[in-house]
Amino acid sequence: MPAAYSLILAGVLVGFCVGLTGVGGGSLMTPLLTLMGVPLQTAIGTDLLYASISKCGGALVHHQKRNIRWKVVAWVTAGSLPASLLTVWVLKHEFGDANHYKHVLTTALGFMLMVTGCSLLLRKRLQKLHDANPLQSPFRRVVDKHTFLFTALMGVALGVLVTLSSVGAGAFGVVVLLSLFPRLTTIQIIGTDVTHAVLLTLIAGLGHLSMGNVDGHMLLMLLIGGLPAIWVGTHLSSRMPDHIIRPILGLTLVLLSVKFVFY
Repeated sequence: MPAAYSLILAGVLVGFCVGLTGVGGGSLMTPLLTLMGVPLQTAIGTDLLYASISKCGGALVHHQKRNIRWKVVAWVTAGSLPASLLTVWVLKHEFGDANHYKHVLTTALGFMLMVTGCSLLLRKRLQKLHDANPLQSPFRRVVDKHTFLFTALMGVALGVLVTLSSVGAGAFGVVVLLSLFPRLTTIQIIGTDVTHAVLLTLIAGLGHLSMGNVDGHMLLMLLIGGLPAIWVGTHLSSRMPDHIIRPILGLTLVLLSVKFVFY
């Protein structure tokens, strides 16, 4: 297991990136921990609880500023929380030992790193489509008729994939919500997504805790480094060139995904 100072530094690095860009928690923390020698299942389980705790402050701020659309949160969680619980149950009862489901976690992690990286790289283009508000397209008419169904299905996909990989509750969730709810402002999309991410990562993290996949000491060290770094990164974010930071982060995640899928 890595030394305490190494874990604190990891928390600082990832926390600063999260504060700076608003995304990248699980997509950076889990690969970083595995590269430090932490077993994949422990990295995923610990990171899920780290994500839930570290995102609480952001969710509270969005609540105070009325940026959260609770109806949308309820629709997404209607799919994601049962899917997360079912995924944990399958891992515990159908696979048993962590060595038996490690390949599932590795594949899911690689896939979600790829999806998250592509989401960051294509974020500007998707944002333009969102701002254009294409409410009359055939796709939009179908979605508007079945909004709850599409949102709940998105939740199911997130519930399974986030539980298996700890990645995607942030960037991927935002991209899908941008497509489903063009009438919402970007800040409302982000506030809604952060709030859902807190709930999903908490449930998924507790599920991994029940399987013994959470290291309490590691979690504490990551939070000691991460929470102050998130605060610093958030206050510096307005001064950093977003059009440079996000593509670099996206490309990094795509390259990391190749490692986990093929090696």
